[in-house]
Amino acid sequence: MAYIQIPDDEKGYKLDLFCVPKHYEEDLDQVIIPHGLIMDRTERLARDIVRDMGGHHIVVLCVLKGGYTFFADLLDYIKALNQNSDKSVPLTVDFIRLKSYCNDQSTNIVKVIGGDELSTLTGKNVLIVEDIVETGRTMETLLSLLSECNPKMVKVVSLLVKRTPRSSGYRPDCQHGTQVRVFFTHTTSGLRCQIGFWWDMPWTTTSTSEISVTSAY
Repeated sequence: MAYIQIPDDEKGYKLDLFCVPKHYEEDLDQVIIPHGLIMDRTERLARDIVRDMGGHHIVVLCVLKGGYTFFADLLDYIKALNQNSDKSVPLTVDFIRLKSYCNDQSTNIVKVIGGDELSTLTGKNVLIVEDIVETGRTMETLLSLLSECNPKMVKVVSLLVKRTPRSSGYRPDCQHGTQVRVFFTHTTSGLRCQIGFWWDMPWTTTSTSEISVTSAY
């Protein structure tokens, strides 16, 4: 699937070109991915999902907390297509949380929290919606757990894919289309972090519509 790749030295856009919440202005350095681009890519991804999975009942698993805004927008686009297309996708929605990190460090142990029993997915078509795939190991573990329940089909869609040497090589079936270098990156002036689109961070939930880079601190 085609994707948009954000280069390592992406300069982004000045904050004063966008409507940024006042309480974030001093914390953000630049906008990397504008909200309009996120929404356009999400709409296209919804079209691809309807095209590839239309006609099958789908159980959509939203991975909380980070994925819920992307999940909601994706579902809105799928519903709009369902109302205006000959090929629709019947949906059932559920929510899970994956616990594999302590602060920003992977524990290599994945716990699935919430949602119905995974055994209810036997024989079902499953679409997992995630905000970001980092090393890929967490998703690989979840897919292994799901395979024990014998679902008919499992697809993964992710808003972002982290480009990192620590990657296991895993890639989602349906990439939103944006690959970023890192989620956290050390610079000569300190730690910078990509935040936005209502991501759930260890210290806050960021309520911005764009994906931005923090100022060094």
